[in-house]
Amino acid sequence: MKSLYCSLFGHQYEVSKNITYHVKEYKCCHCNTQVTTNGKGGLTLLTPKYKEINSVLERIHNRRISRIKQKASNTIEENSVLDFTPHFS
Repeated sequence: MKSLYCSLFGHQYEVSKNITYHVKEYKCCHCNTQVTTNGKGGLTLLTPKYKEINSVLERIHNRRISRIKQKASNTIEENSVLDFTPHFS
């Protein structure tokens, strides 16, 4: 019955997982079909090959984001130490 709905009205995809800012995994709320965005921005079925690609891409993206945040926090700490000026009354 669920696939009948999708064949008549089309799939209703909801984001199930954010891989990066513009790569996401989607799941149909009626028939549980899973798709992901491909290199051209279209939707393709989520095969084991695409699952592996998405997991590697997510790991690389998370490392890059954590490195950027760490670098930003280090520069803030350095700037606060360097900006210290004693005040004499």
